[in-house]
Amino acid sequence: MIRSLLTRRAEWPARIPDPDALPPLGLLWREVTSLARALWGRIRPMPPETNPDSDHPPVMVLPGFLSGDWATKALRADLRRAGFRCYAWGLGFNRGATPDIIERIDTRVQWIIGRTGHAPALVGWSLGGIYAREYAKHHPGKVARVVTLGSPFSGSRRANRAWRLYHLVARHPVDNPPIDFHPAPRPEMPTFALWSAFDGVVAVNSARGQPEESDRQVEVDCGHMGFAYAPTSVAAIVKALKEEVARPD
Repeated sequence: MIRSLLTRRAEWPARIPDPDALPPLGLLWREVTSLARALWGRIRPMPPETNPDSDHPPVMVLPGFLSGDWATKALRADLRRAGFRCYAWGLGFNRGATPDIIERIDTRVQWIIGRTGHAPALVGWSLGGIYAREYAKHHPGKVARVVTLGSPFSGSRRANRAWRLYHLVARHPVDNPPIDFHPAPRPEMPTFALWSAFDGVVAVNSARGQPEESDRQVEVDCGHMGFAYAPTSVAAIVKALKEEVARPD
C-alpha cells in the first residue's frame, strides 16, 4: 500500500507557481539581502566610460522606483562597453509618477536627439519601464525601441510587493496616479519585456505581460535588483537592443 501511494505521488505533476501571485516572501528576502552588494556595485568608483561611435540608436536608461542615475551607472557602463552610446535619464530621484513626468522625459529625449541626431532606445528598470512605455505612446517618433526590466506594466498595478511603499512615498495610490497611464497596450516601436521567475518584487505575469503587449517576452535568470547589473540581464538587454523585429503589415 505504501509503495503504491509513493508510486502514485511520484506521478503527480510538479506544482507550478501561480504567475499572477505575488512573489514568495523568500524571494523578497533574497532581494533585501542582496541590496547592499547591489548598492556597492553601483556607487563604487568606476573609471569614466566614453560613449563609443556606434551605428546603433543611442540608449537612455530610466531608473526604478526610489533610485536614480547612480543605480544604473554600472548598467550604462556595460552598455557602452557593448558598443552603445548610453545616457542617464538626468531627472533625479524617482519618487513616483508626477503630472509632468512625460514632459520632463521629453526634455531629456529631445536633448539626446539634438546631441546624436537619432531617436533613442529606452531601457526602463521597474517603474522606469512603465514611464518608457507610456512616453513611447505619447511620442512614437522620438523612440527607437523600448526594453523593460521587471516592470509591472500588465494586469493589476498591485501585483507587486512595493505598492504599499509606493503609496507612502509618492502620496497617491499606485492605481490612481496623477497622470493618465495606460501601460499595458504595446507601443508602436519594437518592445521587449524582460522578466524573471526569481523576481522577489514583481509578479511574473505583471512583468511578462500578455503576448500582444510586447514583441518579445524574455526570461532572465536574476532577481529584481539584478536587472540593473547581472551579466544575464545585461546580455539580454544587449540582444534586445540589437534584435530585428518584423511586424505584420
